[in-house]
Amino acid sequence: MRKLLLSLRGVKRIYTSGEQKIEVLHGIDLDIYKGELVAIIGASGSGKSTLMNILGCLDKPSEGSYEIDGVSTQTLVSDQLAALRRNYFGFIFQRYHLLTHLTAKDNVEIPAIYAGANDQTRSENAKKLLERLGLGDKTDHVPSQLSGGQQQRVSIARALMNGGQVILADEPTGALDSKSGKEVLGILKELNASGHTVILVTHDPSIAAHAHRIIEIKDGSIISDVTKEETTETADEELEAPISEQGALQSFAATFLRFKEAFKMAWIAMVTHRMRTLLTMLGIIIGIMAVVSVVALGNGASQKVTNDISAIGTNTISIYPGKDWGDMRANKIQTLKVNDLEALKVQDYVDGVTPTVQQSGTFHYDSFEASGRINGVSEQFITVKGLKMEQGRFFDEEQVKSIAQVAVLDQNTKDKFFPYEDPIGKVILLGKLPCVIIGVLEKQDSPFGNQETLEVYVPYTSAIARLTGSRYLGSITVKVKDGWSNAVAEQLITELLTIRHGVKDVFTNSSDTILKTIQKTTGTMTLLVSCIAIISLIVGGIGVMNIMLVSVTERTKEIGIRMAVGARKSDILQQFLIEAILVCLIGGFLGIMCSYGVSIIFSMFVESMAMVFSTLSIVAAVTCSTLIGVVFGYLPAKNAAKLDPIDALARE
Repeated sequence: MRKLLLSLRGVKRIYTSGEQKIEVLHGIDLDIYKGELVAIIGASGSGKSTLMNILGCLDKPSEGSYEIDGVSTQTLVSDQLAALRRNYFGFIFQRYHLLTHLTAKDNVEIPAIYAGANDQTRSENAKKLLERLGLGDKTDHVPSQLSGGQQQRVSIARALMNGGQVILADEPTGALDSKSGKEVLGILKELNASGHTVILVTHDPSIAAHAHRIIEIKDGSIISDVTKEETTETADEELEAPISEQGALQSFAATFLRFKEAFKMAWIAMVTHRMRTLLTMLGIIIGIMAVVSVVALGNGASQKVTNDISAIGTNTISIYPGKDWGDMRANKIQTLKVNDLEALKVQDYVDGVTPTVQQSGTFHYDSFEASGRINGVSEQFITVKGLKMEQGRFFDEEQVKSIAQVAVLDQNTKDKFFPYEDPIGKVILLGKLPCVIIGVLEKQDSPFGNQETLEVYVPYTSAIARLTGSRYLGSITVKVKDGWSNAVAEQLITELLTIRHGVKDVFTNSSDTILKTIQKTTGTMTLLVSCIAIISLIVGGIGVMNIMLVSVTERTKEIGIRMAVGARKSDILQQFLIEAILVCLIGGFLGIMCSYGVSIIFSMFVESMAMVFSTLSIVAAVTCSTLIGVVFGYLPAKNAAKLDPIDALARE
């Protein structure tokens, strides 16, 4: 008794065009048995291709029922229908429908990839099938290097890759010359003789004459069904699928295999359209380059400011008379005394302390004179301020106590008065006070103060006794010991001086506070410009989405071919999503490389600071690129996955 494989009852296919409904198939009743070689014949437009598409699960009936081996297709979801196309049916198309960028072997392997076959199994089976069909020496040829007959043989090998229990051939000889057509017909008859059920769709009676059973369809209805000879069933084991049930990988391994294939296809698509891919990446490249460069500039500026502040000590606290900045009475308050200086020196949290007594004056040496500022400080001044000597030495504690008439010049003063001679040992007149020069300070780049001012440093005792005549100090600077918080030290200093003076008549200013304020400002500016740069990323993401939508339209036929040979919707979604993510990731990488290029150019023109790249910002840029690929690539990928196989195949 023959086994019933395919059964259609009352099948109609209705297409909607605007408000008009076109019924292509009118209540088809049809049974196809295992091992048959069936020809469905009819004129163009008779509905024979539509019937074949329904038989192969490429299309669905509008009404009626279709059962495959006793299972109704109406209850099957898209992935189950894909499994049928992958493992049960084998398609041979009139136009071959080979992927032009893949070799013959790669084309044959596609159904096995979606079936979860391992590399070795599918490669061996693909080679065997091509050899069986006389293409053993053409495995590495792309379709453009093959004749029409050879391409159709590749298509047949692909149909047999997962077993192909039912072979559906739509006008398989239509695009071939008579010789190649006879060869393809001979192959189909051999397949039928080996146990495959073959359904042949043709409009040519001479082709149909090779079938055991001829079904004629006209205007969407079967008008005749003639069986010329009975078929002999072949044992099931002869048709066991070489891939779908044998040598298939499961779960994670199969998923990884499909991912690898999707990645490969995405890469090939990008390489094939290099210019389009580069233009798509452009927005991402600019956005990532802007974000990373801005953060690097912000870090560089912050580091430069930090270094500058470190030069004057990031752990220093300055003490001024008055209640706070802007106190109108500050100049009249005479509160900081030498005794306060001595009291501060012995505190546990103090590492060094120096007063400042300032007076402007005219400097004289030989026939030169210039205006400058005289600074009365202690022997701990260079330690507190973090300065270094270029020549000579700084005055010591003994010279401070003895009210010595010695002076230390800054670089500006040295360059002004002694451009070509050694100033050490020379006598310079500061106002009316002659002082012996004992040292020159190393030049300091600082964002604070006028860098052109002439500065001379003398013992504060000499400044008070011989210049200002005042018993009070202008300010005191304290260097906080390591391990002590500046905030705690500030509080203790204020409490100490309040107790000593009986009233709070001083205020403090910490260099640490200045540093934090500048860093906060720099961070705010970096964030602001980064937000602007992120707009570039979003614009770039929209560009990726638009190009991917165009790509889906251009590659609709490819999508149809993949679905016809068993690709799931998730496989198509994955392929296009990977492509979008790859575009964005590579764009992000190029953006980062461009940022380093910008830093090289920047260093050629700006010597005072350097761009400092942050690992966090680079990781964030890569993450951002990936997210943009996912977010903006999802819609095109979803659109690709939603395509019906038959609609996709119909587009050229």
